[in-house]
Amino acid sequence: MTDTHYAMCRFCHAFCGLKVDVEKDRVTKVIGDKHNPMYFGYSCMKGRQLPAQHYIPERLTHSVKRSDSGTYGEISSDSMMDEVADRLTRLINQYGPRSVALYSGTFSHLYPTSGPMSLAFMNAIESPMRFSSGTIDQPGKLIAMALHGRWNAGPRPFSEADVWMYVGTNPLVSMWSTPQYSPAKRMLEARKRGMKTIVIDPRKTECAEKADIFLQCKPGEDPTILAGIARVIVTEALMDLPFVEENAQGLEELRTHIDKFTPEYVERRAAVSAEKLIAAARLFATSASGDVTVGTGPNMSPRGTLTEYLALTITTLCGRWMREGEQMPNPLVLMPERRGKAQCEPKRPAWGFGENLRVRDLTDTAAGLTTAALADEILAQGQGQVKALISVGGNPMSVWPDQLKTYDAMKQLDLNITLDPVMSSTAKLADYVVAPKLSLEQPGITLLHDGLWFSGAMVGYPEPYAQYHPAIVPPPAGSDLLEEWEFFYGLAQRMGLKLKFGGEYLDMENKPCMDDLFETLTKGSRIPLSEVKKYPHGHIFEDPSIRVLPMDEGHIERLDIGNRFMMEELEDVMAEPLVLGAGYREDENFSHRLISRRMHGVYNSVGRDIPALKKNGLYNPAYMNPADLEAMGLSSGDMVEIESDHSSILGIVEEAPDVGEGVISMAHGFGDAPEHDEEVRFIGSNTGRLINVEKDFDRHTGNPRMSAVPVNVRLIERTVSQ
Repeated sequence: MTDTHYAMCRFCHAFCGLKVDVEKDRVTKVIGDKHNPMYFGYSCMKGRQLPAQHYIPERLTHSVKRSDSGTYGEISSDSMMDEVADRLTRLINQYGPRSVALYSGTFSHLYPTSGPMSLAFMNAIESPMRFSSGTIDQPGKLIAMALHGRWNAGPRPFSEADVWMYVGTNPLVSMWSTPQYSPAKRMLEARKRGMKTIVIDPRKTECAEKADIFLQCKPGEDPTILAGIARVIVTEALMDLPFVEENAQGLEELRTHIDKFTPEYVERRAAVSAEKLIAAARLFATSASGDVTVGTGPNMSPRGTLTEYLALTITTLCGRWMREGEQMPNPLVLMPERRGKAQCEPKRPAWGFGENLRVRDLTDTAAGLTTAALADEILAQGQGQVKALISVGGNPMSVWPDQLKTYDAMKQLDLNITLDPVMSSTAKLADYVVAPKLSLEQPGITLLHDGLWFSGAMVGYPEPYAQYHPAIVPPPAGSDLLEEWEFFYGLAQRMGLKLKFGGEYLDMENKPCMDDLFETLTKGSRIPLSEVKKYPHGHIFEDPSIRVLPMDEGHIERLDIGNRFMMEELEDVMAEPLVLGAGYREDENFSHRLISRRMHGVYNSVGRDIPALKKNGLYNPAYMNPADLEAMGLSSGDMVEIESDHSSILGIVEEAPDVGEGVISMAHGFGDAPEHDEEVRFIGSNTGRLINVEKDFDRHTGNPRMSAVPVNVRLIERTVSQ
């Protein structure tokens, strides 16, 4: 007999609504829930493979411990937490709280109790060393917003937009950006009502194929192009001058610093036609409503913060923010009601506060401590050295920049703990691997997407939507698994710590359940959690009466479109040597730029162990333009060496007409430790190995160049068929 349940997908951050079939306590089939009002029945190939994710043979059903010989054996959850708590206590007593670091990867954000509980634990031991994947892929968003300022009411919704500009982002694949919820359907509906799109990207992505204006550019030139667009808007007086005069500052500084970014200069430097650049600027500025979205690629490229800042500046020049009296698109559901005001919020510091790192004069930032410095903090001897690392929901060996340094750091740790359902490349170097429950084995709630507004990374749901589901199936029979929060709670119990979770101190004797924690996290929410639970398909809790409030009387905070640091960086861009032709600077001695991308069948480093997804994610091809392959005598399937000025990797070439000449496009998060390099056709290539965290990094944020990386390519091995 088949039982049907409804849930939210947590294979990635999109949280699509699902219909789940269960037979004898086992998930048998997953498809999109056509009755879900936010996702309309959409599900992707990854989400439909949730049954395989739960039951693959490689899944850990018990935590494991590394022996002195390097082999791993099962250990009970209680014994594991006893041992880890004892070892952490001894390290803290000997070296201080700073010796313990936490790395939170993308998957920890999919479980709403995981992040708050891990941070509660770090607060209890008084360690400031908290790092996250957010400082790898999109730190520029939060830092740029700190410099520019945030409009309290937020931007106008996608459903009302007449134009949208996509900079290095492809929501049809990434499910991140705008629209991020059933993006194909929403973009189709937008085109039907007449919305225009502008895409800026080194490759012709799925989003670019449908664009009204596509600016196919050289990698890393996003600031050049956006500065050129801003110049057209300002010089042709296309901006919303009344809004700018009332709500912004720095117009004259901006005008001065963008003046040299003429359409002709942008064309020579970025390889986009001056005519198309002008057309894009005019289309965006003369439309009634719209916004700019910047993706992972530009954030991982040089000057990612400047790119995000210029996107915000263009939005402000055109006055694309919610105004007094307009209906709030999402006044939130599982958090207290949010009534935005038509004004700029007080600006938070962008950097230079909090914990001082011991390398490269780095400090905390609006995006957090830079993960690019964590391997150094482990390797650098002396006071404050990190001795223990807890990785939750992440895979440092696959995703941290400078993989060889990461490899050395993982091996040097006195205590290396990772929470992982499989023996990932990081797990194979850990002392303890904590086996967690997966998404359908525990309750779920869409709280993360309410919280996106407060994180500043994204706006979140376009409408006030929420969903809850209970656990759908029990864990595998005979397993010993933990919900991630239970690990940190269990450590705290054993170490005699009090945990403050969701603003309240937890009872450390009577262990709560996840639903108890949900109640704590949603206390004071606009819609009670009990009400949300009444709608198994999820629900949109509209209230048209919630509208944008007026600006406070005497409010003086203004959006900053001429920020000193960003204007100085624009000067640095202009001072760089011009890149000519299809290649790059002659003095570089590199033939190509390597850029990042997403792939359908994988989510960062997850998905390659699922049989149905392997054909889409067994390895990450080195996608190259056919003209480049012909000129170099290469064919699809050839093995090549890709070399930067720091290191080299093996890659498998694949022809891709959508990639511009002089460009190699590869997904990150693949590969393994160096001793496995020859298995490239089965595990892929680790592009992070090409990155030097000590060179070409943002001096304020520490973020190194992780995309638009100069590389050379040479043949290693022909395919067998040739």
